[in-house]
Amino acid sequence: MNIQRRLAAACALSLAACLPLASPQAHAVELQADGQWAEFYIDEMTAQGGGLGWIDTDTGLAQTFEFSVPTGFTGTLTVVDGGFAGDVFSLTLGGLPLGSTSAVASAAGTAIGVDFDAALADGGYSRGVFTLQAGSYTLGGQLLQSATFEGVPLNATVGGLRLQVSPVPEPGSLLMLLAGLPLVGFGLRRRLQGGAQ
Repeated sequence: MNIQRRLAAACALSLAACLPLASPQAHAVELQADGQWAEFYIDEMTAQGGGLGWIDTDTGLAQTFEFSVPTGFTGTLTVVDGGFAGDVFSLTLGGLPLGSTSAVASAAGTAIGVDFDAALADGGYSRGVFTLQAGSYTLGGQLLQSATFEGVPLNATVGGLRLQVSPVPEPGSLLMLLAGLPLVGFGLRRRLQGGAQ
């Protein structure tokens, strides 16, 4: 029995020596504010430690996305499921909860792959849209609900996210717009009264 334990320990050490040494820190990717989709992956089998967080598929390490929304702008962050319908994600900004994508049925639907525009248009795919103020952010996420096949969670998927920024209207421009609305209404009313005679 003692020999079997030593043999098992030697095998475990040999296997550990073959595995790459991994840094516990997350791999950060810069997310551009250009409205283009960026992909993220989840795979319980590939992830270091077997988790359900976003991972770098080359290393299995946790993956985050870093981005900034410039002063005078607001950011619109869109997150959508890909692969099979049925996945729901929870999101964090700087380690704090941001929210989750929409609830959907977990039974895996048809596969859409990485066509995130098509997934966004399909109600079977979970999605979330978040408005962010100016600042620098680190976005992370994990699988909250997995698509299932015959009742078994797949625990592996792909998703897409994109960032779009738009200028915040100047307060003076907004006031002028609000002040002009009654004039437009008055003109429309006069036109309607003139046509009724």
